[in-house]
Amino acid sequence: MNPQEKVFKDIFEANSKKIYHLCYGYTNDEDAANDLLQETFLKVWQNLAKFREQSQISTWIYRIAVNTCLTYLKKEKRQNKEELTPNIAESQAEEVSDKQEQISQLYACIAKLEENERLIITMVMDEIPYPQIAEIAGISDGNLRVKIHRIKQKLTELYNQYEKF
Repeated sequence: MNPQEKVFKDIFEANSKKIYHLCYGYTNDEDAANDLLQETFLKVWQNLAKFREQSQISTWIYRIAVNTCLTYLKKEKRQNKEELTPNIAESQAEEVSDKQEQISQLYACIAKLEENERLIITMVMDEIPYPQIAEIAGISDGNLRVKIHRIKQKLTELYNQYEKF
């Protein structure tokens, strides 16, 4: 294994779970999330030599993943001409435990958020430090905290509506 392959392997191992969660938050679909994860890391591999270390590598990878997800969603919307809010919990309610059902409901609610809100809340769930989230989102720390509070309120409302069905 050459040094570049070793560096890439370390980067992948350190970031792949968080990037998968980000992709899943955008798509609410395991297969699509896996495809987007692979596409993101293909772009990382192809552009690793261009990384200028002006930010943390995880921040750079998140930006690549977000752009990859947004491109995917635009393509899907053009193909389907409808909202991408699949309701996984309903189709699998008998098969999953309560906790898994709650997680599915949460991701279904996250899928209903605006793209920027999905990005922020997914990074919060992945326990990314707030200053890094603010840098990725392109907003101040103070503005980030306000946005997170509003996103949590919105998610609570969506989740409570979900519970009524």
